[in-house]
Amino acid sequence: MPHVVVKMYPGSSEEQKNKLSEEITKSIMTIVNKPEGAVSVAIEEVAENEWMDKVYDAEIRPNLEKLYKKPGY
Repeated sequence: MPHVVVKMYPGSSEEQKNKLSEEITKSIMTIVNKPEGAVSVAIEEVAENEWMDKVYDAEIRPNLEKLYKKPGY
């Protein structure tokens, strides 16, 4: 614990995805004081033309009250 899932458009390199995962892990370790071994990070690519249906309508909109950072679109 915790497990973080990042959903994003395709196009980022493996290097960028690894760096993002490392930075998320470091932040969790620092801010909520969890050991590295307790953190897992997944990155799921979602095509831009599928974003609204698969992510916004299915996950974001129904859970707006749970979001600490809401999208601006």
